[in-house]
Parts: sequence; structure tokens; C-alpha cells
Amino acid sequence: MPNNHSNKYFSKMLLGISLVTAGIFLSMFIVTNTTFREDWFFWAFAVAILVNAGLLFLCNSIVHKIKADLIRKQKHFEQRKTFTADKSDTN
Repeated sequence: MPNNHSNKYFSKMLLGISLVTAGIFLSMFIVTNTTFREDWFFWAFAVAILVNAGLLFLCNSIVHKIKADLIRKQKHFEQRKTFTADKSDTN
């Protein structure tokens, strides 16, 4: 049964990748399109916001992945601990 952190990992990872990709596509669109070159400062700010938000979500998803792995390992350790305790009680 997946926990809440593994769900957050997947959704934040997809959102982060989408935002970084959108920032890269927007920057390439602005570079190749001559009509937007006059107000480049605004577009550079928009690209920076998209890429930084995407990187922030990617880093946040890594934290949730680590939390999900730690929770899974802890549950496995507790199950193994109770199994060995039950086994030694029957002997």
C-alpha cells in the first residue's frame, strides 16, 4: 500500500519536470521570435520563475521519495521484528 509521500513524490516530480520543460521551451521561443526581443527583461523573468519553480518542485519530490523509502524500510523492520518475536515466543 503506497503512502502519502510516494503519491506526493510522483505528482511533484511531474510538475517539476513540466515547469522546467515549459521554461526551456519559452526561452527557445523568445530567442527565435523577433517580435518579443524588445521586452526581453519580462520574458527572462518569466523563464527564470518557471525554471526555478520546476527545480524547487523536483527537489521537493526527492525529499518525499526519501521519506517514502524510510517509511517503507521502517515498516519492513517492524514487521520482521514482530515476526521474530512471535517465532521466539512459540519456542
